[in-house]
Amino acid sequence: MSPAEVLELFRGTGALLDGHFELSSGRHAARYFQCALLLAHPPLAERLALALAGRLRSRGELPELVLGPALGAVVWAQEVARALGTPAYFTERVDGVMTLRRGFTLEPGQRVLVVEDVLTTGGSVREVLACVAAGEARVVGVASIVNRSGTEDPFRAEGLPFTALAHLEAESWLPAQCPLCASGAPAVKPGSRPAAPTRARG
Repeated sequence: MSPAEVLELFRGTGALLDGHFELSSGRHAARYFQCALLLAHPPLAERLALALAGRLRSRGELPELVLGPALGAVVWAQEVARALGTPAYFTERVDGVMTLRRGFTLEPGQRVLVVEDVLTTGGSVREVLACVAAGEARVVGVASIVNRSGTEDPFRAEGLPFTALAHLEAESWLPAQCPLCASGAPAVKPGSRPAAPTRARG
């Protein structure tokens, strides 16, 4: 599956939005990937996961477990795990700290693939990496549907291979530097209100 095909799936399902958004990282952007709208279609989610699994298999070392941060990566972790034939776990924040709950435990040395739906700053992924380290498991790589971090190798400092189905240059700003804020347009946290932002047009 090509990057253009991945982005077309986002457009076709209304999951690529234009507006003024506050990302989970706290940064602001004029474009937002609402992955839940895409992953709500199981055949499309399966298609994406199979494409990612194919790339991971071609790279060699495969995981024994797929792990992603809640809430956004729960469905994605499940689909990737199904494509790879592994269990799927997710982490969640408790009092602001990312942790494993619900009986999920890691084994020392267990090979773990950490997944995210859309990667921007990588902050949530690094919190998940800390959970893996605390469990004495071993991260074999990080993967996402879309990489909008601005670099093709966002986890070089951690020495981890990274795989994304599509890379997109999508500018984001700190709130104090956001031109949309300067224009007076209010920022929206997608999913936080009933009315959805306008679908992207191109």
